[in-house]
Amino acid sequence: MKKKDYYEVLGIAKTATEEEIKKAYRKKAIEFHPDKNPGNKEAEEKFKEAAEAYDVLSNPQKRQRYDQFGHAGVNGSAGDGGFGNFTGGMSMEDIFSQFGDIFGGHFGFGGGGRSSRSGHAVNRGSNLRVKVKLSLKEIATGVEKKIKVKKYVSCSECGGSGAASPSDIKTCTTCNGTGRVVRTVNSMFGAMQTATVCPTCGGDGKTITKRCPKCGGEGVVLDEEIITINIPAGVQEGMQLAMQGKGNAARRGGVPGDLLILIEEEHGGELIRDDDDLIYNLMLTLPTAILGGNVEIPTLGNPVKVKIEPGTQAGKILRLRGKGLPNVNRYGTGDLLVNIGIYIPEKLSKEEREFFEKNQNSTSYTPSNSAKNNYFK
Repeated sequence: MKKKDYYEVLGIAKTATEEEIKKAYRKKAIEFHPDKNPGNKEAEEKFKEAAEAYDVLSNPQKRQRYDQFGHAGVNGSAGDGGFGNFTGGMSMEDIFSQFGDIFGGHFGFGGGGRSSRSGHAVNRGSNLRVKVKLSLKEIATGVEKKIKVKKYVSCSECGGSGAASPSDIKTCTTCNGTGRVVRTVNSMFGAMQTATVCPTCGGDGKTITKRCPKCGGEGVVLDEEIITINIPAGVQEGMQLAMQGKGNAARRGGVPGDLLILIEEEHGGELIRDDDDLIYNLMLTLPTAILGGNVEIPTLGNPVKVKIEPGTQAGKILRLRGKGLPNVNRYGTGDLLVNIGIYIPEKLSKEEREFFEKNQNSTSYTPSNSAKNNYFK
């Protein structure tokens, strides 16, 4: 299958600067990142395709050969030191090992992966995701939650090293502790270098002569941990909070993953959320709507009394300022909106019916005290 033009893959012009190439690759890599597209093979191929394009265009020598000879200038044939069949010959871990720093820590590798911030590959634990359901009162004030999480933790027997004792950890003789093997091959286009993960140590830079009996050399064991989560006030359903380093521990002393907390809200209460505002549907009786009076309104704190003016109509909205929810970004506090409805009785007594029939054609009337006592109870 014919390969796409590398400039088209990244969506850049042939005159693009080094910074523009890097920015374009990061955008594509984030869009098609496996953490954002789990199980999506098409996205995975585009992720690899973007990495191949970036590998060539970010390297001045490779870019020059590509501009002059096209794909033949950088791919070559087997054994000539060219880039080779990238999508088939380079794994996701290789991509993260070589280009991991491009992401600036924005993503981890979903199933546990590697980064290369320091010469050799560093194992990274996978992220964990949990859901936390909150009431409106908890959202209004913020809350501390303790949750029990089943996760991989560092092995207490070997301290996460995976070795039976410190003396059982040796520097890999194949890569001399770098975790990568560099191969230089001369071709018709000049000397070309490729760097791959060391096949002996798997990128760790070290080998273990005797494995820890508790973790089998992995450095992690499955256990339970109680984690305290501090949730700020004003969060909304669908928001995702992250606790760095609280995910699964990494193999052999690597970087632990993150704990991702998905916020859910409890529904079905008297108060309904509308962004930072709250809505309360108040049903007035006929006498209160006509004559006015005081009613009690529930809030997230203590109930408050509100004065209803005589002749209040259905559909009127009363605004109680500052009785809503705080904004999660501290941009103030919402209001409590009281939506007024009027309760119309379904059945009337004989006297009540006679009263309304008598006054149905009247545009204005004032009920007598006896009428108020008998018909508006």
